[in-house]
Amino acid sequence: MKLYKNLILVGCSALALAGCGSDDIASPGTGGNVTITNTTTPTTPTTPVDNSVKAASGCPTIADPQGLKDDGTITGPTGTWRVCTLPARINKSITLAKIPGLLYQMAGRVDVGTDGGFTKTSADSNVTLTIEPGVIVYGGTGVSWLAVNRGNKISAVGTAARPIVFTSRDNVLGLNTETSQGQWGGVVLLGRAKITDCNFGSTAAGTCERSTEGSADAATFGGADNTDNSGAMSYVQIRYSGYVLGANKELQSLTAEGVGSGTKLDHIMSYNSSDDGAEFFGGNVNLKYYVAVGADDDSLDADTGLTGNFQYGLLIQRDGKGDALMEIDSNGNETDSPRQTLKISNFTGIQRQVSSANEAEDLASLFIRGNADVTLVNSVFNTPNNECLRMNGSGATPATLTARSVVLTCNAAKYLGSGTYNASTTATAFGSGANNNNDSFVSTLTSAFINGANELAAAVFDVTGLGSFFSTTTYIGAVKDSNDTWWAGWTCNSGAADFGSTSTACTSLPTT
Repeated sequence: MKLYKNLILVGCSALALAGCGSDDIASPGTGGNVTITNTTTPTTPTTPVDNSVKAASGCPTIADPQGLKDDGTITGPTGTWRVCTLPARINKSITLAKIPGLLYQMAGRVDVGTDGGFTKTSADSNVTLTIEPGVIVYGGTGVSWLAVNRGNKISAVGTAARPIVFTSRDNVLGLNTETSQGQWGGVVLLGRAKITDCNFGSTAAGTCERSTEGSADAATFGGADNTDNSGAMSYVQIRYSGYVLGANKELQSLTAEGVGSGTKLDHIMSYNSSDDGAEFFGGNVNLKYYVAVGADDDSLDADTGLTGNFQYGLLIQRDGKGDALMEIDSNGNETDSPRQTLKISNFTGIQRQVSSANEAEDLASLFIRGNADVTLVNSVFNTPNNECLRMNGSGATPATLTARSVVLTCNAAKYLGSGTYNASTTATAFGSGANNNNDSFVSTLTSAFINGANELAAAVFDVTGLGSFFSTTTYIGAVKDSNDTWWAGWTCNSGAADFGSTSTACTSLPTT
């Protein structure tokens, strides 16, 4: 994201969401020609040809009287599948059952329930979309995406052996390559927690809301309930998302807007999003076990007054693509409340070299600015071709960083600054040599993201004081050693990141 992202509806059934901010819209990834220098060359997995899948005989009955539309079959390298298309708006709680040889399709925007407004009332539609482990849902051609509206929920809870997969039609057909992206929209959660950068109301009055631009059927979010519950997502892959609507307007894999702490998010993978891996607009979010591979913009993006806790994350960019590993900002709204507050522990970031034609923030692996206070601990960033950190300060209360036991491998310049920050004051904010921080770390990561000898020897910050969300660890980084396999099985393999034999290729579909 370059600044912020906005939502935009296309027609009456196709809505696309991009990030939004106070002064302009997000742009897609950089594109262009890029020179890559890698310490190791990843191996591109081959796409297996299975042909074992046989189409289910028909579509199951669901509780919503609209039912599922039987759209015949679709055939790809894994075999032939029955296609059951979801209604444009789900008006009654339903379950998408795991049935051999069956895929669920979104033919355009699919709404879960109807927006219940700023405050919970008896008029809420209270629809829950339940998705069973192992289910595959794909976006059809055009702008297909899932919108879980305020007052409604998703329950997409897979398992390590049977993750839930959201993907694209081309993935089903076996047409995708290592560079495929932007083939459908993504998953969007719309909640009632507090936000800033209002389209309606104000933060001072406690009535702040945001919504899509250009349509009366806008996807609106925001409220006053930081404990709001949008449901649960666990062991989920979101592949090839980020459909491009036009210049500077596209979706990302997961967008959480005004999502409250009652929402359960863990074990979520973004693969080859043409925008961010995940973006959080305000709210009060807790997320553990997050994997972003191949994002064309930022791997993790946060805006508009988010209060967020994040632990155990792998941010891995593919060759020649991707901007900052993290962009954390509420630029231009430094006096808004709530002030953006993030606590991040046990992340490992791998950033390959990006184009010198990128905007300045994209040349640093971490970018913090505006109305944001960030605590970053026990983390490893291996970005040898790029600057480590850029900070932007504006107004009387610029962005702040508290770093503890963070190690950086980056180029000789190391730091960037703008506004009230320059390279020197950015370096001071990080504080290498104090609090066990090191900006000249020699990375010994193995298999790209598993701690090696140097990482295991690094001092560890006690996260107890950060809050009950955080698990006490004895190591920095996301993955302690080869015995620490929280990432295995529910992820998918690509040339950018190989997660082992228990994970299948991202270019193929799970068949069991």
